[in-house]
Amino acid sequence: MENIPNRKTGHRALCISFFKMIILKNKMKEAIYMDYSVDDIKDAIESFGGIASASQLSEKGISRLSLYQGLVSGMISRESHGNYVVTDNQPDEYTMIQNRSEKMIFSHATALYLHGLSDRVPHELDITVPQGDNVSRIKRDYENTRFHYCKKEIWDLGIIETVTPQGYKVKIYDVDRCICDLIKDKKSVDSQIFTQALKGYFSGKYNPRKIVKYARQLNIESKIRTYMEIL
Repeated sequence: MENIPNRKTGHRALCISFFKMIILKNKMKEAIYMDYSVDDIKDAIESFGGIASASQLSEKGISRLSLYQGLVSGMISRESHGNYVVTDNQPDEYTMIQNRSEKMIFSHATALYLHGLSDRVPHELDITVPQGDNVSRIKRDYENTRFHYCKKEIWDLGIIETVTPQGYKVKIYDVDRCICDLIKDKKSVDSQIFTQALKGYFSGKYNPRKIVKYARQLNIESKIRTYMEIL
């Protein structure tokens, strides 16, 4: 009499085959992930200042599958709004915040500190954005930020790159723009920071034509000329 396969045995064999396929698939994923080693992903994230979006990492050849595997392994972590950091590293705060929007430029007391014209480590980070920009989510996520608004046509006046204390590049206003902003917003600036910055600037080799040009665009030319005469 011909042997008839047991239905339970057949079902069990099918399940075993299915799980073998899953295991094989996971191993293939791991193999793909290994093409982008821990160091590869870490280096890619570090190249963006310790925090990077999926699209930025894609530019470095890191696939979303690799990011997923990195998350599963615990090697990287997801920050707010799809940004990734290396789990064991403390990301640079300046870079982490500025990475949220290319329109955010460090200014006022924060920029003065990065320029070396203030010795006070900023507890609140001053950021200038164009008028009309919605930064409510960023304010919610980073309570240690203070936003300043300016007309769109002068927003990019004096933007340069500098290096943070942790060695990452960020965008700030040049020292001439910072002094103009300081004088323009004098009422809201700490008096010690104000005095130290102005003395340091005007006692150094500043560019009179440049700061007057900036002051004219910011409608504070007469004030700047007064400080130039006094200091």
